[in-house]
Amino acid sequence: MTKAAELAKMGEVLTNGQIGGRRNIVINGSQIVSQRATSSSFSTSTEGFIITDRFAFSMNGTSTVYTASQDSTAPDGFTKSIKLDCTTADSSLSAGDFTQIHYRIEGQDLQLLKKGTSSAEKVTISFYVRSPKTGTHILEIQDRDNTRSISKSYTINTADTFEYKQITYDGDTSGALNDDNGESFRLTWWLQAGSTYTSGTLATSWEATTSANRAVGQVNIGDNVANNFFITGIQMELGSQATPFEHRSFGEELALCQRYYHHIQGSAKSHIAKGLANDARVGHFNFELPTSMRHTYTLVHSGLTTLRWVVEANSEKIPDAFALSSSNSLDITSVRMQHANNVTTVGYACGMILLDANAYIAFDAEL
Repeated sequence: MTKAAELAKMGEVLTNGQIGGRRNIVINGSQIVSQRATSSSFSTSTEGFIITDRFAFSMNGTSTVYTASQDSTAPDGFTKSIKLDCTTADSSLSAGDFTQIHYRIEGQDLQLLKKGTSSAEKVTISFYVRSPKTGTHILEIQDRDNTRSISKSYTINTADTFEYKQITYDGDTSGALNDDNGESFRLTWWLQAGSTYTSGTLATSWEATTSANRAVGQVNIGDNVANNFFITGIQMELGSQATPFEHRSFGEELALCQRYYHHIQGSAKSHIAKGLANDARVGHFNFELPTSMRHTYTLVHSGLTTLRWVVEANSEKIPDAFALSSSNSLDITSVRMQHANNVTTVGYACGMILLDANAYIAFDAEL
């Protein structure tokens, strides 16, 4: 064991494995929050968030089909992971084909890296991964503000076994990051990559993004329907030393996730909002959001045929229309919605309910 490793081990023992201070830049790295769904399939041209909060999938070209899920298969100390189950295989990738897992980070949360200065800091990313394929896998950091990137490889030694990986990336003295709530960094775990992304020399130092240098050596985890890929315990921290994973409570992780996405699920007569009838046909309803959202949200909903407007005498009425109220649709701390409906009494209190456990309303402010 090296001297540095001895010191790190000593520090872990002295602190009982708990190192003080908020260290992990990644939200929901233990995959415990999954507001959207616990399972969903994705295939060609998928781009977006579909399972565990803050983690997105991207796929282009390949005919592979995956079922992504929040799974209970996890290493000791964790209870959840992302699982990718290959249900349709593609063993012969075309040049532009790829499959990736993403994590996106706001620029204002990365200013501690001092990127673009002579004192730019290193970062270390650690995680637990279980892959069906031994050999080379690629984890890339993209600077989305300056179109720069760096890729490092990690090796799977034993297939279908959780392995702990830690990778350190040098600081970048070029390209300062925007100090705002836009996407500045994107962490990309490559899972499949065609020759467009593998035909060059792996960009192990920061460079202007060159497609051919992004995923050189990446194995194809989607070449067999028996293949399952798992990942959890993801941590990104300042410096060149990985520390024990920073476990946050479910409540903390949920609140951090709700800055980007807030989900309200229906149930049998689930009361989801209260409001006031300000004229004979329109009710205005306020949703008080649990935290300020990152940005102006998009309204997302499903199953609103089961939505009802509860008016005087507790009678349930089917809304004729459902929309954000133009007077308050840009507020990131609360939401006003309006329903047109059958005649009611001006000034009466009213409520909104969802009658189906599969119905939901959500507010999406993802990067």
